[in-house]
Amino acid sequence: MAFGYTSCTKFWGADCDTDHCLAVAKVRERLAVSKLAAQNFDGERFHLRKLNDLEVRKQYQIEITNWFAALENLNDGEDINRAWENIKENKKTSVKECLGLHKLKQHKPWFDK
Repeated sequence: MAFGYTSCTKFWGADCDTDHCLAVAKVRERLAVSKLAAQNFDGERFHLRKLNDLEVRKQYQIEITNWFAALENLNDGEDINRAWENIKENKKTSVKECLGLHKLKQHKPWFDK
């Protein structure tokens, strides 16, 4: 933790029936997000570097155009939440088929754990 004391003062003879002095300090503290919380991402990560390959990129573009063509055929009377879930799942499956999932590195545990 990084602390920064900006000022500190003592109050001698405070009326609290003790021979100790009271101390008042102003502290500046920096808060940060825990690295472990940021690393524990449960979502799926797609292997986007495959898009640098020309063949994979063209296949992905074809999948996207087919996906948008399927979006035009949606019913207007359908529940919007269910339609959104269908769109989201169809998009995820098409990206998984074209690009695949990115495999995260498995780090070795620390020696004393």
